[in-house]
Amino acid sequence: MSEILVVYFSRDGAVEKMAQLIARGVEEHQGMTARLRALPPVSALSEAVEPSVPTVGAPYVTLQDMKECVGMALGSPCYFGNMAAAAKYFLDGTGSLWLSGSMIGKPASVFTSSGAMHGGQESTLLSMLIPLMHHGMVVVGLPFSESDLKTTRSGGTPYGASHLAGSEGDLLITEEEARLCRALGRRLAETAKKLVVD
Repeated sequence: MSEILVVYFSRDGAVEKMAQLIARGVEEHQGMTARLRALPPVSALSEAVEPSVPTVGAPYVTLQDMKECVGMALGSPCYFGNMAAAAKYFLDGTGSLWLSGSMIGKPASVFTSSGAMHGGQESTLLSMLIPLMHHGMVVVGLPFSESDLKTTRSGGTPYGASHLAGSEGDLLITEEEARLCRALGRRLAETAKKLVVD
């Protein structure tokens, strides 16, 4: 079995739910499994006193997870039209993978959630793609052959899956958003199979 890394930072749970749906889509492709991992929050506390394993949710991601997987989906909430500090902090620490070329040719997808319709979903997705492209990864988005992209009144972009959580974070993932998350996972798995596994 080949694994796709689905790594995310989620403060209120929406991005985590999206990650689970993307992982489900990955596993709909025969011979592929998802490795779900979380990004630790950036803290003012010394890392030496922070727990190395989260008390809830997926285990924290490591550079080894990135090396071992045949593709990757990266998720973050929108903060001022950009990825969360936790995602940027982790990516800034992947220089050894860049030097070794470990990620070159592997497919990558991104996903996000915002509190407002115009909260910067697309710019957040693009901000996450830039470092992945520097790693030499192959971008996998959502084509308009996914009919939900044409009809959704909530999240969904060609740059990656997205969710409109509402200003209170109380809007559930819609059926269209869920289908687009699963479609992104399937496309990522299919692309990895063609580019890396075969």
